[in-house]
Amino acid sequence: MNSLAKNLYNPYFSHIYIEKDAKNHPKTREILAQFPGAQNIDINHYKDVFNRGHQNYALQKVTPNLILAIKKPPYVYEGAPVCQDFGNQHFYYSSSVMNCFYDCEYCYLQGMYPSANLVIFVNLEDIFHEAENLLKSYPVYLCISYDTDLLALENRLGYVKEWHGFAGSHPDLTIELRTKSANFHVLNHLKPINNFILAWTLTPDSIQKTYEHHTPALNVRLECIKKAITKGYTVRLCFDP
Repeated sequence: MNSLAKNLYNPYFSHIYIEKDAKNHPKTREILAQFPGAQNIDINHYKDVFNRGHQNYALQKVTPNLILAIKKPPYVYEGAPVCQDFGNQHFYYSSSVMNCFYDCEYCYLQGMYPSANLVIFVNLEDIFHEAENLLKSYPVYLCISYDTDLLALENRLGYVKEWHGFAGSHPDLTIELRTKSANFHVLNHLKPINNFILAWTLTPDSIQKTYEHHTPALNVRLECIKKAITKGYTVRLCFDP
């Protein structure tokens, strides 16, 4: 898209839809404070906006908006057999955000949701509580960044820091954070722990430039991986598509 066409669209997150149950949550106030110029719109339920008919996913992806909502149970899901469990018997995933900042043409999210807007569930504490309930029975392997890229959103959201702190106080929980982001600097102040895995997805430059819109280049991701390993993080490499 050329620069003239881009000027016809609103900037990213120009509108923020706020579910009535999420309106007074501390995380909602924290997020709204970061977008003082956004138009805030009250809604009854996030699905009233996210699941409505006749949306244009491709156009929304050019300039997505935010939807702040309260997640309802279940908060944690069993991992599908086709997904990588790395030999862990109790494999789960959790979605604190629906949809991704990036726009990879081959991503399953392109056909999974009717909207390209991002839904942020502000009640992360309820997801933590359900994970704690699972940990009463057995160790848990939990992927937290399947339906989004949490590291790419960390400057605005802070969820990676919160998950890292949660993992640090629950040694029987192993977290995998999968990402394509170059936003490693937000992790510099955190102490690497054995049960918090950083998993970078890598693709050749030809794939990244053609199909992975807005993502960092391969050499930039590799530099972040080098920094993470040097700092002492456990790093996993993933190859898509």
